[in-house]
Amino acid sequence: MSGVIEKIGGIVLCGGKSTRMGECKAWLTIGSECALQRVVRIVSGEVRPVVVAGRPGQELPPLPADVRVVHDAVTDAGPLAGIAAGLAALEGEVDAAFVCSCDHPLLRSGFIRAVAERSAGGRAVVPLCDGRRYPLTAVYPLSARVIADEQLAHGNRRVTSFAERCDPVLIDADGLRDVDPSFDSLLNVNDPEQYDEVLRRVRG
Repeated sequence: MSGVIEKIGGIVLCGGKSTRMGECKAWLTIGSECALQRVVRIVSGEVRPVVVAGRPGQELPPLPADVRVVHDAVTDAGPLAGIAAGLAALEGEVDAAFVCSCDHPLLRSGFIRAVAERSAGGRAVVPLCDGRRYPLTAVYPLSARVIADEQLAHGNRRVTSFAERCDPVLIDADGLRDVDPSFDSLLNVNDPEQYDEVLRRVRG
C-alpha cells in the first residue's frame, strides 16, 4: 500500500498545557525531531492536508510549509476545542480527518492507514483495545464539527462523549495487531517517566 488516502485529512493536536510533563510536549526531542514535527511527518505520509491545532499565541517548532496552524475554537477547553478548529479548517477539502495528539510519538503509519481505511463514506472510526476506546487516535467526519461546537457551547468538553455521539465504527485489537503488534500508536506521553520510556524505545 502506498500514497495518501483520498478524502481524509489530518488534525494534530498540540494545545495542551503539559502540566504533568512540566514542559511543552510539542517541543520534546525525539531523535532528530521535536515530538510535534515527528507526528506531523508520520501523519502527512498517510493523509493530507494536515492541520495543527494549538493555543492562541503558542510557540511551535518549524513545520512544513503545507501544514496549516489553527487555534483552538474555545480557549482552555481541552482537545475537543482543537478538534473543532481542525474540522473547520478542513471544510470542503476532505470528508473526514484522522485526529491524534503530538504526544503520540510512536504512532505508526500502518496504524493510521488501518484506522482511516475503515472510514467508508466518512464514518467515524475509533480504536478499541482491552475494552478501552481511544478517541484521540481516531477518524471523525467533518460533519462532526456540529457535535463538537454544540458540546463546547454547553460546556461539555469530554472527547469520549463526542466520540460516542459520532456513532463510530470500532476497530478492535485484532484489526490493528498486524500493523502495530505492541500497540505503540496508542501510547501517549504525559510525564517524564513515559518520555524516558519512549526515548528508550526509539533508541532501541
